[in-house]
Amino acid sequence: MKKEKPVYKAPTDRWYLERIIWFIAGTVVSVGILLGLLVHTYWFALPLLAGINMLIYAFTGFCPVAVILHGLGVKSRLKDTDGAGSDSPSCRAH
Repeated sequence: MKKEKPVYKAPTDRWYLERIIWFIAGTVVSVGILLGLLVHTYWFALPLLAGINMLIYAFTGFCPVAVILHGLGVKSRLKDTDGAGSDSPSCRAH
């Protein structure tokens, strides 16, 4: 009998930085698509810009929303890779 691999599920016991970012991105994409379908096609620019921002984050580690949320005091689940104890690798002071 083949053993099933467990499915990864992120914790949902609190609203941490990364979870809020995914919530905001999903909301922006969904609202942009709905407005594009119901109001005007120019609204399709909204999910396009959200997608571009996600690609920028994937390649650079920089996310403007993360900077804003971190500045507001939202804590990250990530730990600094150099052990300095920062909240998030993408929000380290340089």
